[in-house]
Amino acid sequence: MGKEVKTNAMRILDRNKIPYEIINYECDEFIDGLHTAEKTGAPVEQSFKTLVMQAGKPGSGGNRQYYVFVVPIAEEVDLKAAAKCVGEKSLEMLHVKDLTPLTGYVRGGCSPLGMKKQFPTYIHQTAADYDTIFFSAGRVGAQVELPLSALQQALPVTPADIIKA
Repeated sequence: MGKEVKTNAMRILDRNKIPYEIINYECDEFIDGLHTAEKTGAPVEQSFKTLVMQAGKPGSGGNRQYYVFVVPIAEEVDLKAAAKCVGEKSLEMLHVKDLTPLTGYVRGGCSPLGMKKQFPTYIHQTAADYDTIFFSAGRVGAQVELPLSALQQALPVTPADIIKA
């Protein structure tokens, strides 16, 4: 068996001596989080997706600050709650074409750890309800499993109520 190809997310965890599990799965192209959980056997409620958003509207000027939201895979971000949480008037999803240039990651392989630049990061508060959570390891076909407290050692991440009720 060949050596595991490390992603930026894995290197950050290794550098911080944070134990984690990697779950690899067969996947040639992006599949949604529900299918990823099915393929890996990870519980849906413990599986999270990473979404990148921008403040303001295109062409509106302003600071155009970026934010990262880590939410359960079966849920949707409540844009009003997320904007209020970060002190912005409005937020919008980053266009897929802008994801890789901004973060270094592709759709379906975006991890909150190891982006080109660290943006303010928020995780849905239910992550604290579980011993471990699952999220992208930084490439399609690989998931990280670790406790929320371990993620918080590697990344300033704030729990928040940011999903639609």
